[in-house]
Amino acid sequence: MFSKKKMTWTAALVLTMSAASSWAFQPLITDDTGTQGQGENQLELSFSDDRSEQSGVTYSSRVLPLTYTRGLSASLDISLGVNHTQLNSDAFGTDFVSGNGNPSVGLKWRFYENETSKTSLALKAELGLPVGQEREALGLGNGRGYYTLTAILMQETSFGALLVNLASGQVRYSDTVANPDVTLLRVSLAPVWQVNEQWKLALDMGSARESAAGKQSYRRFIEIGAVYSPGKDLDIALGFISRQDENSTSNRGITGGISWRFR
Repeated sequence: MFSKKKMTWTAALVLTMSAASSWAFQPLITDDTGTQGQGENQLELSFSDDRSEQSGVTYSSRVLPLTYTRGLSASLDISLGVNHTQLNSDAFGTDFVSGNGNPSVGLKWRFYENETSKTSLALKAELGLPVGQEREALGLGNGRGYYTLTAILMQETSFGALLVNLASGQVRYSDTVANPDVTLLRVSLAPVWQVNEQWKLALDMGSARESAAGKQSYRRFIEIGAVYSPGKDLDIALGFISRQDENSTSNRGITGGISWRFR
């Protein structure tokens, strides 16, 4: 079985980068200001596979989020999300931990839109519901949940769009002695190229700061992503992510999924 120290590190990575992006513009970590529209629905099935090496040991996390989004009005969405997580390490052979992580509920509100300048602004709030202490101890989630608030700027351009996010939040644990609560701050930028009616390409860049027990740590990331839309109601996404922390520990990941819109 995993040591608690390593499991906590892996879970923090999952929460910071995967859970926080479970309701983003697939496959990116950075979100856009788009909403579904009143009475419209979207179902997203996605995945992420992250691998990191520390002291010659490979750690991996696989997350399968499922998110349902409903348009409450032209500019307001509500979402419900669940996910299944698997954690593994080659230091323990075939031993792994698997189970459900924190479910989530979220709201996205596009509060400003200028048709002349093609500029829009939105706020997105997400609340991760608690998991039990047993699952927290295994590293699958946190016992007191998490919350995030993201400010979103979207500027339409001649090539497509430019997205900017500023997100903050907190990851809260039941066992605060072993796992102090973590305060998160993330800033990111993503140009998205509209290649043609079916294809979009994107470059996503950003950095994140984590503060816990009076100490701070930093991570930065870069992602290359593509979205293929065979029809107006279906998107297929794929992205490749590279992350690095201040100790030069590298993390590589692949993410993708399918988004289906319906009424």
